[in-house]
Amino acid sequence: MALISSLTPVFLAVVCILIVVIIMNAKKGDKIVKKDTKVNSHSRPWVDEDLQDSTEVNEGGDDEDTADIEEEWTNMEDNISHIPFKINRLTDEEMVTRSKEFYELLDKRRSVRFISDEPVPREVIENVIKTAGTSPSGAHTEPWTFVVVQDAEMKHKIREIIEEEEEINYKKRMGERWVTDLKRLRTNWVKEYLDTAPYLILIFKQVHGFLPNGKKKTHYYNEISVSISCGILLAALQNVGLVTVTSTPLNCGPRLRVLLQRPQNEKLLLLLPVGYPKKDATVPDLKRKPLENIMVVM
Repeated sequence: MALISSLTPVFLAVVCILIVVIIMNAKKGDKIVKKDTKVNSHSRPWVDEDLQDSTEVNEGGDDEDTADIEEEWTNMEDNISHIPFKINRLTDEEMVTRSKEFYELLDKRRSVRFISDEPVPREVIENVIKTAGTSPSGAHTEPWTFVVVQDAEMKHKIREIIEEEEEINYKKRMGERWVTDLKRLRTNWVKEYLDTAPYLILIFKQVHGFLPNGKKKTHYYNEISVSISCGILLAALQNVGLVTVTSTPLNCGPRLRVLLQRPQNEKLLLLLPVGYPKKDATVPDLKRKPLENIMVVM
């Protein structure tokens, strides 16, 4: 009895501490639920994740993001005027002919790594980029920036950054199987075309925009939107008789963004050297999958 009596104060103290801890955790959990409910009540649409950029600075937490969303919705126009839409209706025969001709044009498109330094009219580049800008985008945010580089010194700086990282990619990052798969295409980390091509077009995706007050504006599906735009750009280049090779410079994005003085909300998605092919240019003799292997009719 004496032992039990001596332990009673200690036992009571332990019980009191446990009760306090339980109450505090309950309050904390309630706050989290309320916070989640507040955010989820907005049903924020899916926005693709940003490409990693070690130079990016964290600009705010969930509370700030939620406030930005509320303000963005407040500033959005309730109604956008609609105008009549008209299109030139083609006959079935015309549609078949034009679709076949367009396919035959794009079927000649190849990734060309031997690009001439012969000048290309600047207006042509402007027109193909305007064409790319007709692409659809999530909520019509148009989250793309096309940086056109024609200065020889700047092109060479870009080449130096890319070749430095690409050599590391081929020797360490990519893995033996990846490098082996590329051997038959005869590609390596040397990118001479970055110097010789009259234009380099670097396509940046804007992971978010800005409201008039400087706060973030959501760019929905920004990577998908910009990717569609790039596809249209490739078709537009083929249409005018120019060549390119799609380049996604692994681990180069942050350095190239800084070099080109682009803001932190822009991330490099694709780089296209653009010009005429060299007279002795060659490409791998590749075959494309037949229709029955890429199309499923239900």
